[in-house]
Amino acid sequence: MNAQDNCIFCRIVAGQIPSRKLYEDDDMVAFHDIHPKAPVHFLIIPKSHVESLNECGEGEGGVLARMLLKAPQLAREAGCGNGFRTVINTGPDGGQEVYHLHMHVLGGPRVEWKAPLP
Repeated sequence: MNAQDNCIFCRIVAGQIPSRKLYEDDDMVAFHDIHPKAPVHFLIIPKSHVESLNECGEGEGGVLARMLLKAPQLAREAGCGNGFRTVINTGPDGGQEVYHLHMHVLGGPRVEWKAPLP
């Protein structure tokens, strides 16, 4: 058994765990966070398993760029016309809890945000 077998995000990609998807293509998936920290809170993840931003190399450059470029479109479609925040927690000191690279996209009126950044 390898790390991907126990990775919740790999299991979402494989369709083994349901999610509320916003977007999917050959390289990435975007879905709503199950514990939102803002009125709009979704994740964008690469389909291939990469533990964290620390593990990325030139081979991940294309999917990272596509994730960043997809975030504004999905945020606008989710109603974040006045802006949004992107966060990539990296490693234990960076607050990373799931060890599969993921980008949080958070938006909505700031006064309503329930907690500090994820």
